[in-house]
Amino acid sequence: MQLSAPGTGDPIFVVQPKPGVFCAFSGACTHAGCTVLPPKEGAFVCPCHDSAFDVATGAVLRGPATEALPRYAVTRSGATLRVAEKPE
Repeated sequence: MQLSAPGTGDPIFVVQPKPGVFCAFSGACTHAGCTVLPPKEGAFVCPCHDSAFDVATGAVLRGPATEALPRYAVTRSGATLRVAEKPE
């Protein structure tokens, strides 16, 4: 699921890498700021320069990016997920 960060409108992706585990990552590539594509085959891929990031950790899988995607805390209360307003 794709959301917008409060205040900035930057893209945030909420993913469930395994049952019951939810993560949220900035959708802005740390190389040049392009919006990464929705996750596919375990990775977010940047369409501008082909950097790839792990969908469960945000870690760089392939450059030219050298920094992981910023992670946002996600809390769950019943069927409701809440994403922190700022990255961790």
